[in-house]
Amino acid sequence: MRLPRPVLIATVLTAATGSLLLAPHSATADRNPPVREGAGREGADQPPVAAKAPANAARNALTSPVTDLSDSGLASPRRGYPREQVLSPDPENPADKSIKLGLTPYHAIAPKLNALQRLGDRVSVEVAGRSAGGHRLYLVTVTAPESARQSLAQERMRELIENAPQAAAKDPAVKATYKTPVFFNNNIHGNEWEGTDAALKLIERLASAKDARTTDLLAHNRLYFNITANPDGRIAGTRANANGFDLNRDFITASQPEARAIRQIAIDKQPAVMLDLHGYVNGTLIEPTTPPHGENYEYDLFLKNTYANALGMEAAVNGLGYTPAKDGVEPAQIPFRDQQEGWDDWPPIFTPQYQAFHGAVAAHTVEIPLAVNNSEYDTLPVAELRRRSAINVDVAGAAMRATLAYAQSHRASIIADQIEVFRRGATGAAQVPVSAETVPGVPGIGPEDVYTTDFPRAYVIPAGGAQRSATAAARLVDHLLANDVRVTRATRDFRLAGRSYAKGSYVVDLHQPKRGLANVMLADGRDISDKVSVMYDISGWSLGRLWGATVVPVRSGGLSAVAARRVEAATHVGYVAPRGDLRLRLDTPQEIAALNSLLGQGISVRQLADGSVVVPGSARARATALARTYDVAFDATNAAGDGRGTPLHRVRVAAAVTPGELFALREMNFDVVPVSTAVLNAGFDWSAVEVLFVSSGLDHARLTAGAQAALDAFLHTHGLVGRGAVGAALNSAAGLLAVRPVEGNGDANGVVRVVNSGGPLTANAPDHGFVYAPVWFTDLGPGVRVEQAYAPGDPLVSGHWRPLADGTGGPTAAGGQAAVVSGPHAVLFGTEPLFRDHPKGEFPQMGRALLTVS
Repeated sequence: MRLPRPVLIATVLTAATGSLLLAPHSATADRNPPVREGAGREGADQPPVAAKAPANAARNALTSPVTDLSDSGLASPRRGYPREQVLSPDPENPADKSIKLGLTPYHAIAPKLNALQRLGDRVSVEVAGRSAGGHRLYLVTVTAPESARQSLAQERMRELIENAPQAAAKDPAVKATYKTPVFFNNNIHGNEWEGTDAALKLIERLASAKDARTTDLLAHNRLYFNITANPDGRIAGTRANANGFDLNRDFITASQPEARAIRQIAIDKQPAVMLDLHGYVNGTLIEPTTPPHGENYEYDLFLKNTYANALGMEAAVNGLGYTPAKDGVEPAQIPFRDQQEGWDDWPPIFTPQYQAFHGAVAAHTVEIPLAVNNSEYDTLPVAELRRRSAINVDVAGAAMRATLAYAQSHRASIIADQIEVFRRGATGAAQVPVSAETVPGVPGIGPEDVYTTDFPRAYVIPAGGAQRSATAAARLVDHLLANDVRVTRATRDFRLAGRSYAKGSYVVDLHQPKRGLANVMLADGRDISDKVSVMYDISGWSLGRLWGATVVPVRSGGLSAVAARRVEAATHVGYVAPRGDLRLRLDTPQEIAALNSLLGQGISVRQLADGSVVVPGSARARATALARTYDVAFDATNAAGDGRGTPLHRVRVAAAVTPGELFALREMNFDVVPVSTAVLNAGFDWSAVEVLFVSSGLDHARLTAGAQAALDAFLHTHGLVGRGAVGAALNSAAGLLAVRPVEGNGDANGVVRVVNSGGPLTANAPDHGFVYAPVWFTDLGPGVRVEQAYAPGDPLVSGHWRPLADGTGGPTAAGGQAAVVSGPHAVLFGTEPLFRDHPKGEFPQMGRALLTVS
């Protein structure tokens, strides 16, 4: 019988009167159960906040290259360790928010790393990339010196473990000489600072220590430190980066350069053990998590190591001697053991969960205890903030040191388990459900912890007429490849599971080392609404359903009859017809971006009833350049000859939206002016824009009389696109579309089936969408058109969507109801087509709406 998981009760701390140092302020304690700051949809703050990231941050993120960090790559040909480099200094910034806490400001990190390299021959520094704000991302490696030959040998063993795991399991060199890769990721939330300082202190100690234990540790391990994963946020004191993105939600999308840098570390360094240092939960929260557990992991191997390491970290943290009465520090907690639900590892968007798909068999979020951000940062005395930060650095350091001890003492079994993860994937072996028998030493495992999946034999991304969008298919393939998923391309036509496919179709064989990652990205997912009452963040996602490409799962059978070659990149599909006028479909973000570029150059473009546009043949040269830039096709058409279609013009968008939406608009090459209630109240020049997009941070009731009048005058002659409850509220206040918005469960989210009505807005749109806090529209007045509806019955495919306590707001209430509605100068969305820049296949609906209502 499983041991109970009591939900921890928050302890009320009463500070005695006297000195702050003697009687500390009680620290924020996110318990009963802990709640992750920033959980939930974007813009969930009350009141919701409008994004205002600068355009150059989006440009940096969209164009930032990925740095090759592999020991066999071009960036490090025939190099050993250490790999020293002198880092140029950053300008001193007295406004860096770290300074108030007595912590290391970003501008002091480069000099510190230079000094650490000078301490001996153990510390190497590489620049893993640049942040959205343009700051360097520092990867530090600490290990015993290696010659170029030794480093190459390590790389060959790493590749053997992933690519030939059965051979690696028998290789005596792997057992004897392979160095365990251990990864510490710090400060991914910019206003959770102390992991960086703990890492710098630990590196300094390791660089100079002469004891036998340290020497042995570095001889058998490579320790990797991402010093600050989010320098933009560290400097500004914000959770997000310069684009307003929570980077710890971005791994399956990888829209931001900071997330892509961590992804490359996972691929090139292949950590077996990793920590992601966060704050603030009191007492220190140390994963593994509550259910539901991701169904694509090899969770028996993951739980075995993650729980054992958690116990060691718990002992180390509690062993520091901090107490509630003296220091305001509660004992450490382990969600798997101590809570029922609410801190899960279901989605692959978080750092430790994503790392598991690249072979990490012990991976943790660690939440250090004493809050120093947000209201505490603004209101507590500096002495109290620094007292708390010093304790947090101490706690983070204890967790790091305990992890090193675990990696060192369990080296053989850790590497064997990583090899087994890849072996199961490569051979198509069955997952092993967790139980007291399969994971001995972990108390309380019950049926609520068992999550496995039925892996398909393969996925096919068809070519030719069976593919909705060749451009979307190419983007999806490149994204899979960037995540180290293996993809092949058919060299001739073939049949598979009773279906015919054209030459050029892509095949993702699920007998591959990282099958879990391939499947978690492409599968539909699962409706887990009946499993738990509350989820930590998103519960449903599917690149196979939401990225705009046709993807077909092949449930069974062999692939021997498929003649295919492994690819390193998708084949380009950009094309321009050699003569006549040109037709550009608007089915992908790239095609919207290409259209906006044409409109910005003054090209005359007309939109047809099916949503596509006609470009005059006289613009062929410009179309050719755009086909190359965006990998889109301009096909021949004669539709322009009869004058059909609606003229389109370049639009400038005033946007009160979430950070993900703002970024997605810029990805589609829209010219965007961020606005908000405050911006409009300060006076806004409406003559500079053509359309307003509202989803967050604009409340008609909070506008001054003058701002209301100016907004209403604009909407009398210009277009509105509204999304969600905030957009619908503005529509109602402005008296535009006659509809009644109905809000569903505000925590509901996932992939839903939809029915499209066709026409310029949703013609050829995918039959799936994404929702978070879904909205639907009833009591439609005259002139209101239903552009898209939720599928009848229960539209949820995957995710978590329960009715509210009173029985309303559930998925069956939404079934068959209008999800997107339009009128002459307004479009309202109840879905989330731009959520966190993720559902790429939904972007064109928003792009078309903005272009047509203006």
